[in-house]
Amino acid sequence: MAELLKVQDLETQFRVREGIVHAVNGVSFSLKEGETLGIVGESGCGKSVTVMSMLRLIPSPPGKVVAGQAFYQGKDLLKMSDEEIRHVRGSQISMVFQDPMTSFNPVLTIGRQVAEPLEIHQGMSRKQAYERVADMLELVGIPKAKARLNDYPHQFSGGMRQRVMIAMSLVCNPSVLIADEPTTALDVTIQAQIVELVKELRDKLGMAIIWITHDLGVIAGLADRMAVMYGGYIIETAPVKSLYANPTHPYTLGLLNSLPRLDTDQYRRLESIDGLPPILMDKPTSCPFAPRCTFVREHCLQENPPLLETGPDHYAACWVDTKTGRERA
Repeated sequence: MAELLKVQDLETQFRVREGIVHAVNGVSFSLKEGETLGIVGESGCGKSVTVMSMLRLIPSPPGKVVAGQAFYQGKDLLKMSDEEIRHVRGSQISMVFQDPMTSFNPVLTIGRQVAEPLEIHQGMSRKQAYERVADMLELVGIPKAKARLNDYPHQFSGGMRQRVMIAMSLVCNPSVLIADEPTTALDVTIQAQIVELVKELRDKLGMAIIWITHDLGVIAGLADRMAVMYGGYIIETAPVKSLYANPTHPYTLGLLNSLPRLDTDQYRRLESIDGLPPILMDKPTSCPFAPRCTFVREHCLQENPPLLETGPDHYAACWVDTKTGRERA
């Protein structure tokens, strides 16, 4: 599969009253055609800021992308003009935002809002766009879609609004869909329906997906590859099966040990990760996870580790081999 998207050494900062927050600190990843990449980590680790920076959606001020590149089909998104990036967003790279309750304009009809990208990016007439919108709403499971084009957002439930948001993001047949915790505000049953819907649409339309979440269970059944973030860094990346079977970073181990297991009859108490996430007013010069890590060594407090190869296509930013407890060469 050809490489569709490549982000290199992305850094984003926010200037606040107390100083500068180093939200993203040199993130690199790639995405191939038709691939699903899961990005996981606790709140505040930089997941959403990474993709918002890539699409130039960070409000400035206070935010600013201070370094890095984001190549889409060979062109750097961060160096495009405002006009060029507007033609990429929505038509070639689409985003489903976190909260379906606040993602729509409450005074415009659903049909008008979903049709707008077609009129802007593909030059369709209002009639053509509405016909396409009705087809897309049916595709994502909205019953009697044509009759609901003139309804307003408040007339849809949360799950239906999220389906409409997915229809809006797919209406221009994008190459990449970015889903930023799209099921967080929904109940468990609706979450499962939305995940199954996205999997069906991915297989049918052949698009690549970046799925951002803190739910490791969702990623296990959806993604091909996974990147774990902590303190503004990617600290482990691997194919999903490899990462779940053989996590090599202490933080990833902690995340997986905090989940209940259904694949064993053996009773095991769930574990928690002691301590608090780092306050990123200063860019970390040592391992950001060191204060909370049970494997910490002197080296961890002196130098921030790069991503080191720990297996086939498996990399972790840790100086210590968590299986042996010895420091890596």
